[in-house]
Amino acid sequence: MTIEGNGNSVGPLVDADGHVLEPADTWQKYIDPKFRDRAIRIELDADGSERLLFDNKPFEFLKGNLGGLGGIDLEKGGLGVQTRDYTYAEGSPRGGYDPAARIEVLDQEGIDRVLLYPTIGICWEGNVSDPSLATAYTRAYNRWIVDFCSHDPQRLYPIAHISLIDPEGAVEEVVRARKAGCVGVYLSPDLEARGGKAFIDPAFDLFWGTVQDLEMPVGFHVVVRDQPAFSRFSTPGTPGDGLFFFAFLAIDVMAAFTSMLSSGLLEKYPRLKCAVLEAGGNWISAWLDRMDHKYEVMSSVVPLSMKPSEYFYRQCLIAMDPDEGMNAEVIDHIGADYVIWASDYPHIDASYGVAKEMTESVRSLSLDAQRKVLGGNAMRFYGLPD
Repeated sequence: MTIEGNGNSVGPLVDADGHVLEPADTWQKYIDPKFRDRAIRIELDADGSERLLFDNKPFEFLKGNLGGLGGIDLEKGGLGVQTRDYTYAEGSPRGGYDPAARIEVLDQEGIDRVLLYPTIGICWEGNVSDPSLATAYTRAYNRWIVDFCSHDPQRLYPIAHISLIDPEGAVEEVVRARKAGCVGVYLSPDLEARGGKAFIDPAFDLFWGTVQDLEMPVGFHVVVRDQPAFSRFSTPGTPGDGLFFFAFLAIDVMAAFTSMLSSGLLEKYPRLKCAVLEAGGNWISAWLDRMDHKYEVMSSVVPLSMKPSEYFYRQCLIAMDPDEGMNAEVIDHIGADYVIWASDYPHIDASYGVAKEMTESVRSLSLDAQRKVLGGNAMRFYGLPD
């Protein structure tokens, strides 16, 4: 499958951030037996509402409305005022949990390959304090996603979920996951998911070195929390609060990326690769300019030998959304080598037809630039076979 650009083929389309909707019994089936009684699961509350349980404790967010974890087929504008609750199953199209159905979705959308990230997996870190259990949760998911992608390993690519709250377990699991076929790593961007430690903390040295040697890009992605880090900036009950929180999910990702740059992590690990996901991408040009300017003022006390933007250009990519209004202009400004795109299927803020929409958004660029952004960069960055 190819998309035509200015009358010529621009090659394969690679969705660099698609999602799965893990079956409700994933962890009960795939977790190490000694942790099975603490597995992630969905249960009914006393009032009949569905809720997620992590380490046998309830997750308050989306209680009774777990359909919002998927929800691409639910009414978009009605989020938050639905006339009834939607179960996890009701919000889960088959393409989220059935690999054969996912291939059908790819065919309908004109997408050749997809890198797959979790959904329930972006919810539990911060609610689990036991490092061994955190690694057990990630290992169970990683086993399942490898099985899912084995249906068509030329089109479905598993991204391993790794939890830094267990630094030693993270190293062991990322090595195992790479051998099993995972091509990259999803890391939660928030402090709670790494026990309040900075990325540059020596506790993570072996992990970063291992990921670098394995040539597995790490990706920061938005997360769902009962109490997100930015909650102190809003007063509960404020009109439009839901929109504020939904939009601000991107801030965790931007903060993690900025911390990675400013702390010298990419200086210390020059072959470590990082993808910035589901935070939009049109902001990146202004942000790199801002960081470079502030670096000029503070360079004597910052552990960097180059401008922040130079680390981005050497080691990073950013995912742009198909509906962003200045994709072509920003790509033209920063260069076509540094951009990928994502569908976010099957989440509630995703849409159908996004491959065509993304293709149209970069139509004014050269054919070579279109090839890179629509698929070539993802294939190169993740080492996918031609």
